[in-house]
Amino acid sequence: MARPQRCRRICREPESTGMEPIGFGAAETRTMTKDEYETIRLMDYEGLTHVEAAQRMDVSRTTVTEIYDSARRKLADALVNGYRLEIAGGNTRVCGGASDCPGCSSAPVKIVSEASLKGANTMRIAVTYENGQIFQHFGHTEQFKVYDVENGAVTHTEVIGNQGQGHGALATLLQGTGVDVLICGGIGGGARNALAQAGITLYGGASGDADAAVNALLHDNLNYDPDAVCNHHHGEGHNCGDHHHDEGHSCGSHGCH
Repeated sequence: MARPQRCRRICREPESTGMEPIGFGAAETRTMTKDEYETIRLMDYEGLTHVEAAQRMDVSRTTVTEIYDSARRKLADALVNGYRLEIAGGNTRVCGGASDCPGCSSAPVKIVSEASLKGANTMRIAVTYENGQIFQHFGHTEQFKVYDVENGAVTHTEVIGNQGQGHGALATLLQGTGVDVLICGGIGGGARNALAQAGITLYGGASGDADAAVNALLHDNLNYDPDAVCNHHHGEGHNCGDHHHDEGHSCGSHGCH
C-alpha cells in the first residue's frame, strides 16, 4: 500500500485562480495545484531556499523539490504553448496565520537543518563533481552532485552549479541548499572552517567515481583523508589531482597536507 501523501501547508489561498494567454484562440487548460503555486510564490517570488520553503510548507526538502519542478514545468508549458493556466486542487491546508507557521508568525524565523526537517534517518550529501568524478579542488569546483538519502538509500540526485562562488563562500551555498555532508578532494583550511561553522560534515581527500564514493560512505567504507588540507596558493606551477592548472605540482588526497 502506498504511503499516504502528507498534507502541504500553504499560508493563504491564491488571490488569482489562473491566467489566460494573449493572442491565442480557444486554448487548452493546464492545472497547477495550490501546493505547486505555493512553491513558486515562496521560492521565485519571496526568494526562499528549498530548505526554507520546506519548513514553511511543513514537508521535506525532497518533496518541495518535486512539487517545485512540477510547477515550473507546467508554467513553462503554459507560457511557451499558450495554454490557459488554472490554479486548483492539491492536498493542502491553509495555516490561517498559525503561530507555528514561519511565514505568518511574528516571532523570528528559526531555520532548521535538513536532518531536522526530514528525520534522523535522512541526509543530503554533496560531492565536488566533474565528469562523474570527485573534483580535486573544493575552491575551484564548478559543480556539485547532490544526493538525497533516506534510510540509507539514495532517493534523488541533481547536479548544481557553484553560482560563481569559490572557496569559503561555497559553504554558504551548500548550507542554503540543505547539505549535511560534503565529499571532496583537496580543500583549504579556511573552507574547512566555513564548512564546520555551517554544520556540514566533511570527508576530504577522497577521489574516484562520485556515485561510488557516496555508496561507500553509506556503507561506512569510504576511503578518505581527514587531514587532507590545501594550504598553498592555487596559481601557476601546480595541479590539483588529475586536473592540471600548469605543471610541477599536485594537490589531491596525498598532495595537500
